[in-house]
Amino acid sequence: MIPVSPPPTGYADHMTTTTAPPTTSPEEIADAVRSARAAQLGWASVPPADRAGMLRAAAAAVRAHTDELATTLESETGRPAASGREGVLAGASTLDQYAELGPLHRGKSLQGSPEATDFMIPEPRGVVVALTPWNDPVAIACGLLGAAVVTGNTVLHKPSERCPRTGELLGQIMSPHFPDAVLATVTGGGDIGALLASSPEVDVIAHVGSSETGQRIAAAAARTGAKVLLENGGNDPLLIDADVDPEWAAEQAALGAFANAGQICTSVERIYVHTAVAPRFLEALCARAAAWNEHPQPLVDARQRAHVHDHVADAVDHGARVLVGGHIPDGPGATYPATVLTDCLPQMRVLREETFGPVAPVRVVPDFDTGLDEAATGEYGLAATVLTGSMDHAQRAWRTLPVATVKINAVFGGAPGGAAQPRGRSGNGFGYGPELLDEMTTVKVVHVRSAPCPSSH
Repeated sequence: MIPVSPPPTGYADHMTTTTAPPTTSPEEIADAVRSARAAQLGWASVPPADRAGMLRAAAAAVRAHTDELATTLESETGRPAASGREGVLAGASTLDQYAELGPLHRGKSLQGSPEATDFMIPEPRGVVVALTPWNDPVAIACGLLGAAVVTGNTVLHKPSERCPRTGELLGQIMSPHFPDAVLATVTGGGDIGALLASSPEVDVIAHVGSSETGQRIAAAAARTGAKVLLENGGNDPLLIDADVDPEWAAEQAALGAFANAGQICTSVERIYVHTAVAPRFLEALCARAAAWNEHPQPLVDARQRAHVHDHVADAVDHGARVLVGGHIPDGPGATYPATVLTDCLPQMRVLREETFGPVAPVRVVPDFDTGLDEAATGEYGLAATVLTGSMDHAQRAWRTLPVATVKINAVFGGAPGGAAQPRGRSGNGFGYGPELLDEMTTVKVVHVRSAPCPSSH
């Protein structure tokens, strides 16, 4: 998840200023997989406390290079360096957390025969491939890499082709703190990810990115037997009840829809507002959007902007009205304004699919139950938010919504250590939290009994 701040004071259009690293060749991929496999048994034999110490040193190194990582990320994706710093520091903290949790990851003793000892013990799965996205690349990568290496796996990390230099720099910072081939970085596009996902020598594939790519990875893993962890697309609803302050609801909606230009895994993608507060809510939301547009953040690239605008244009073609934004600005860069749409209908793409941009599509509903029913529809199941003063409505909402995370009265936030499993096209498995250590390991049952003493003659 991306740490969120209020709108910064300014942004610059992003331009890649340094040549991206060359794509790793298929031959180099094969060599990297073989090296990871050869190194894994030795790495697994390192005491967990020692593995944790190396991970802690890597976390300190990441923290020491915060500015360099944030600046590189800004040059590649347009995410402002001030916001990027938050992501880097969150990543370093995650590495520290897994350094603490790793040695505490334990098995269970079993109650068997008094003449025997029985226990269950977690063991590393082997070679892990981590395929990470561009929207929060350091924080997300640190979670997957940290959990994998501290449990005794070796890792091949392929960052998104939209931020290869950020991923390569992260690898250069972290890998020297581990033995050779424990943590390696490879670069390239979808073809390189496909090579890694289809390798029979890979034991785990952890992917954060689009649902379409996740489905292809799952199909490849079905042929090789690799375990798959997926955190994929979302179409997260925000449901606004009749009894909430519409100004506060608009503040929450704007933060959820416009932060990081809407490029957060759990961004607000669709809004259902009770008709009783809809007029004041829309007025306040338009004012919030106008404020965000004083300093707009660019999207990652022109391709993503075209995708966002296609959703807006489709909505307008089917009867939606644009209240703020909704156009491609003149000039260079990939900026798209914070956009508010109203009169949205369920069949519109902007309510059915993941937009992943600064768009707030609003559907006015006659009552809470109608909004809850519509919010609970769709193919995705990542997260949802409900703003209500009714405990009954809150309880019904979190029990009804078929998503991994339900947030009541806050679009972002939550206690540390939480972990959830996505539903539907949003993925499967625990991708973060202490439970990620379980995903990176497999459990063996051991039964130990003394051999009978040899007969004496």
